Amino acid sequence: MGSNHHTLISKGTRIVGEVHFSGELNVQGQVVGNIIADGNSELEIAQSGQIEGQIHVPKVIVRGLVQGDIRCSKHLELGATAVVNGNVFYTLIEMVKGSQVNGSLVYVSETEPKKKASAAT
Repeated sequence: MGSNHHTLISKGTRIVGEVHFSGELNVQGQVVGNIIADGNSELEIAQSGQIEGQIHVPKVIVRGLVQGDIRCSKHLELGATAVVNGNVFYTLIEMVKGSQVNGSLVYVSETEPKKKASAAT
């Protein structure tokens, strides 16, 4: 990780609006809005975490609920309690038994993520 920034949205907290971050973001509460980051940033959605919006983050770990598309340019991990209601655009994906994706899984080449992702929509 190139950044030492660590942000926590704790359980019981609800954020409404677009979230831009760098470093690591851990969501244990709820975010209603898009989450955007670049570089080596990482988003972790805890089992209690809920996202209602689009996610555009290089590395994503999901153990909670996502209502919206995920666009992940580096690594996506879906834990056993993960539920994604939306399309998933990924370069590298890891799915644990029990995880759910209610949408399409679309592979995106690391060299052309924007071109293929926009062609798939």
